[in-house]
Formats: sequence, C-alpha cells, structure tokens
Amino acid sequence: MKWDWSAVGDFMPHFWDGLLVTLQALALGSVISFALGLVWALLMRTPTRWVRWPVGVVTEFIRNTPLLVQLFFLFYVLPEWNITFSALTTGVVAIGLHYSTYTMQVYRAGIEAVPAGQWEAARALSLPVRRTWTAVILPQAIRRVVPPLGNYVISMLKDTPILMVITVMEMLGEARLYSQQHFQFTEPLTVIGVAFILISYPASLLLRALERRLVR
Repeated sequence: MKWDWSAVGDFMPHFWDGLLVTLQALALGSVISFALGLVWALLMRTPTRWVRWPVGVVTEFIRNTPLLVQLFFLFYVLPEWNITFSALTTGVVAIGLHYSTYTMQVYRAGIEAVPAGQWEAARALSLPVRRTWTAVILPQAIRRVVPPLGNYVISMLKDTPILMVITVMEMLGEARLYSQQHFQFTEPLTVIGVAFILISYPASLLLRALERRLVR
C-alpha cells in the first residue's frame, strides 16, 4: 500500500479539532478525578461507620465495573430520568468519576505514609482538625502522590478514545470519520498513533524526573 501524503494533509485539520477535544476531556476529567478522589479518601478516614460504609460500597462498585458500561449508563440511562448532558460533558464526568476511585487509593496511601510523629506534633500543638490537615498532613501527602497521580493522567489520556462510542469527536473519532468518508485508514490512524506516543511518552519521562526530584 502506497503512503498518501495528501491524505495526511487533508486529515490534519480534523486531527487538530480532535486533539483539542481530547485535551479538554483529559484536563477536565483529571480535575474531577483528583478533587473527587481526595474527597473519597478523606471520607474513608472519618470515624463514622455510616459514612465510610456507603463510600466504600460506591467506590468499589465504580472501580470494579468497566468504564464503557458507566459511560453508556450516563449517556443513555440518565436521560430517561430527565438528566441530560452533552456528549463531551458525559464523557468527562464518566472518566473523572471512574478514575477518582483509583486516585482515592493513591491519596490514602500518601496520607498513611505521613509519619505518626507529624500527627502527634499537631495534637501537641492543639491545632484544629482543619489546620492539621491543610497545614501538616495534606502538604506532605500530596508531595508523595504527585507521580502516581501523573500516571493516572496518562491512563486517562489513553482511555479518551472510548468517548467515541457516545459521539464525542476526539482524535480517534475524527480519524474514524475521515477514514469512512475517504476510504483511507492507514494515514489518519497512523497519525493518531504517533500523536498518542508524542504526548504520553514525554509525559512519562517528565513524571520519572519529577518522582526522582520529590523523593530526595
């Protein structure tokens, strides 16, 4: 099969549109997963069993069901209950919600890694609970969890093509539509594969360097 450079040129405007949607979904999904994951982690540390138990059930259910199933549920089932979002918003919420159950575990590990002496020092100084968390515990925990959280960002990037199934035109969606319209599959799909490598591989190298810096 002969490589057609003109097809690459024709596809590039569609590629840039898809890349913008991919980055939007990734950025917003990451924000949701980081924020909600921290909320889950803090709720799981509350002394009240009636808070921990429902949170544990919900997060285990989300973590142990496929992202695709959750995506279909949000996109097709919620409208039957008069809850409707755009396709992109649905995709962002699904990715953020799904990965929040994984970032929760990262936060929990980071919090538990804070030395017991830090908790004792905060109690000895009679710091309020909020002050203990915001000034003592979370700054140390977050420093430990930045690299693992970054790994999940890369995982979310690689999962963005699944949004194509609910009509979100991210990179792969644009490539698929172009290929079906022009009967040229090699060039657009190759461009998409190279794009994912060019984004994810440098990001993984940056995370490794950041991890080495933080553990010093």
